[in-house]
Amino acid sequence: MTRNVQAQQTRSSTLNGLDTDGIVGTIDAIRNDPELARFQFRASNQWLDGGENRTRIQGFFGVGREDTSRGQPWHFTNGEPPVLLGNNEGANPVEFLLHALAGCVTTTTVLHAAARGIRICALSTELEGDIDLRGFLDLSDEVPVGYQQIRIVMRIEADCSDAEIEALLAFATAHSPVCNTICRPVPVLLQRG
Repeated sequence: MTRNVQAQQTRSSTLNGLDTDGIVGTIDAIRNDPELARFQFRASNQWLDGGENRTRIQGFFGVGREDTSRGQPWHFTNGEPPVLLGNNEGANPVEFLLHALAGCVTTTTVLHAAARGIRICALSTELEGDIDLRGFLDLSDEVPVGYQQIRIVMRIEADCSDAEIEALLAFATAHSPVCNTICRPVPVLLQRG
């Protein structure tokens, strides 16, 4: 078999950069053994100075075992802008939340589009989140501590009808793990170690 024929066959089983056979295989494996769906992701964080701290992410548990595919950890520096008493050491945590939300909604949209046979030509998002610092600073019991509202504008071009795009976006919003986590109460236990 020539290299071009192999490449064409490989491309024919991918859609939106995802292995469609792999999607089907993963769904079937989890359907047959629901324990494979249980994952545990982890992060560790070290305070450095002022508003600066650094998070390390590497290992996780999934598909019934500890994952060892990541040879090197990722490090993310959290900082604050000067107006919030920082030195722009990095994005601040609420900005990282927007980053996580954008990434998860995008990935969920692309994956479920591929599962539905929809080819995505272009996709970009813009996010805005509104926070009133009086909640964070404990200056008002009437003001939420976190975001009061987050807006996502997704620009998407796909080889399907507008109705199919609307259905896909509604599905992605409902099935994005980060979006779902933000939109429902999730217990967070903070304890001294």
